Order: sequence, then C-alpha cells, then structure tokens
Amino acid sequence: MSQSSVLPTGKLPLEMLQQLLGRYAQSDPRLIAGPGIGEDVAVVDMGDRYLVIKTDPITFATEQIGWYAVHVNANDIATSGATPLWMLNTILLPEGKTTRDLADSILYQLHEACVSLGIVLVGGHTEITWGLDRPIVVGVMIGEVAKDRLITTAGARVGDEIVVVKSIPIEATAIIAQEKADDLRARGYNQETIQRAARYLHDPGISVMEAAKIAASAPGVHAMHDPTEGGLATGLHELACAAGAGVRMWADRVPLAPEGARLCAEYGLDPLGSIASGALIVAIAREATGDLLARYQAAGIRATIVGELTPPGEGMIMVRGGIQEPLPRFDADEITRLF
Repeated sequence: MSQSSVLPTGKLPLEMLQQLLGRYAQSDPRLIAGPGIGEDVAVVDMGDRYLVIKTDPITFATEQIGWYAVHVNANDIATSGATPLWMLNTILLPEGKTTRDLADSILYQLHEACVSLGIVLVGGHTEITWGLDRPIVVGVMIGEVAKDRLITTAGARVGDEIVVVKSIPIEATAIIAQEKADDLRARGYNQETIQRAARYLHDPGISVMEAAKIAASAPGVHAMHDPTEGGLATGLHELACAAGAGVRMWADRVPLAPEGARLCAEYGLDPLGSIASGALIVAIAREATGDLLARYQAAGIRATIVGELTPPGEGMIMVRGGIQEPLPRFDADEITRLF
C-alpha cells in the first residue's frame, strides 16, 4: 500500500463517503431518512410515529467518556425534533489497563447522564480489547417524533439564514484543558483559567437539547445540525451538501468562546475546524429569524446570525474582514494535531 493511499485521522472525505454511500446504501419503503452526507440520524416509519436512530463513538481521550457518549448521541436525536428515549452502548476497554474502577466509572457516567435526560439504558456490549490504549464507547440512541414534527438536515432551503446557537468550539476547549493541563501550566496558564476551560464540558456544556427543543417549536425552522468533528466549518459543508445548496458565512460574526479562542491560538488551531459539540446550527426562513432570536434571548441562550444558504452554483464562501475566500473544510479535526 502506498503512503499516498493512507487516509489521515478523522472523518472520511465527503466526496469519498458520498461515493461509498451511493454504491452501498440500501433502500426500504419504511426508511424515511437513511445514509447521507450531513444526515446524522436514520428515520424509520413505525406507523403512527417515526423512530429516530443515531450512533456515534467517543474516541478522544477523556475521563468523562460515558457522559460524553450520552450527550453527543442525544444531541443528534434532538436536532431531528425527536425525543431521545433509549440507549445501547458498546464499551471497548484497553487490555492491561482496565480495572474494576474504570469499568464502574464508565457505567456510572452512562447511567447518570441517561437519568438526567430521561433516557433508559436498554442494552449493549462490554469487552476488554486487544490493541487499545484507551477506552472507546460507541453509543446507539433511539428516539421518537410525531410525523409532522420531523426535521432533517436536507430540509434547509436556499435563502435561509444560518443561526449559530451558543458558541464555538465548546468541546475542543474542554478537551484541550483536560488533556493538556500540565503543558498549559508549563506555558504559564494559571489553574483558574485551565479549570474554567475544562468546565466548558458542563458550562456552557456540550448538550444542545434545550436549544434544539426551542428551535423545533419555532416557525420557519427548516433544518438543524450539530457540528462535531471538523467544527463549524465542516458542519456547514455537511448542511449544504444535504440541502443541495451553497453557503456564505461571515467569519467575523461567528461567536467564539473566550477560552476556546485563546487555547486554539495557543496551539495554532483554527477554531472553525475544532470539534464543536455544544453549538447548534439552525437554518431558518429569513422572515422567521427575529422570532427565533427572541425565543433564545428569553431563554438566556446566545444565538447569532452567521450566514445564509445560497444557490449551489455560488459554492461555499467565507467572508472575513470584507474579503471573500473559500470556506475551509476539515476532514481531520484540528484537535487531532495535539494527539
């Protein structure tokens, strides 16, 4: 195998994934939403309602891997307008490093996070696996939604405004602070700053459940998307691909979390390409944006118009300081450069 054929860490390139899905994805008359770029859930017709199914792994090193697994998977169920109800997990533990306390900690985190969201753990699989140097948790979340309340990423329309709820990059900030704490202290960061950044996991938090619920109940919302690996920029590429549209994003309007901007600058990372769980992308009819922003303001949640969906021929554009350039895409998340 030539070195040029080896893919880097991160998501498969969108073009490759699109080609593979076109070749191997199957159809079913009850499958309302199946495999596709930007679509993070599968939707199955159950007669009187839709069943919404999501799977996502947690692969970055973290002491709160079980907690992450619940919230990351619940987020995507919520962005479809559905309520997450049941969860299964495959827990892979490292050979030679797994203790009873480690296994207990992960199961405890899964349990506590599920209870806090009204989700029931219904099954899964756990094993100690050869070749791993850290735990990996793969979650499967299942929810339900009324047929007239389903929201898909492909529902975004040309002319919609793009709203980012909360800020970026929340998850990257927490991961950097947790995993690089010793290095940050050596670089002169005080403990208070490091701890504040590490708390981003909970405050402002990686959950978008409340934000998605508000958007799902608002008129004019055509799509929601949860930007994770590859950050906001890649999330916008995925949204546009699913909708068959282009994007114009105003980089100067993107809400950057203070500690996130500072830590990304410290390590030379682009916050637009850093894992961004905790933010929510909403595509909404222009005439309805004011009402949505008022709903978020009433709830004490930050929401910012950062762009618009354009005709597909106009491409993926970023405007920074009045200068127009291609919107970057990060198939390998920026944070992978630290590990």
